[in-house]
Amino acid sequence: MKAFLVVLGVITLAIVGLFATHINSVPTLDENVKATWSQVQNQYKRRADLIPDLISTVKGYAQHEKDTLTEVTNARANVGKLSMTPEMLSNPQIFAQFQKAQNALSSALSKLMLVVEKYPDLKASKNFLALQTQLEGTENRISVARRDYITAVKQYNTELRTYPGKIVASILYPEAQIKQTFTASPTEQETPKVKF
Repeated sequence: MKAFLVVLGVITLAIVGLFATHINSVPTLDENVKATWSQVQNQYKRRADLIPDLISTVKGYAQHEKDTLTEVTNARANVGKLSMTPEMLSNPQIFAQFQKAQNALSSALSKLMLVVEKYPDLKASKNFLALQTQLEGTENRISVARRDYITAVKQYNTELRTYPGKIVASILYPEAQIKQTFTASPTEQETPKVKF
């Protein structure tokens, strides 16, 4: 009987120890998701801030490319209308709308860069070259920020969907929900086409 109680005590301590290591995992991982999401938004804002200067520079050289310039301007305006809070990361519809607007802006910028190929003087302009370099750097930063966000969401969602994190979350953090992540749309996977 004494051996049974010792074994039972050891098993109980092991289970308590296993759960104790996961008590703060959910809020810690949630905060990491929020922080990485802030970085994604920071890079999107940086890109949006560069667009007016880029459009102004291109306008001087490409007066008759109004359709492309209008598309970029409209896409940027649509992105500005959507404001994502960390709480909305659990809402698939709102997240999809936000991602769709960002994808439309990326597509419009790709078309703009293809239009620029028609104008050798524009490509040689110092102002345009500086803006293009900044925009390319920003696109790279967006990719890195999105990758970091995807990783943070994966860790968080895994904690909520596996044991013992699932049990700890259901008891201590019942409000915790699966977060949305980025997916590449079919449009993003295509090469942009511009007809001259």
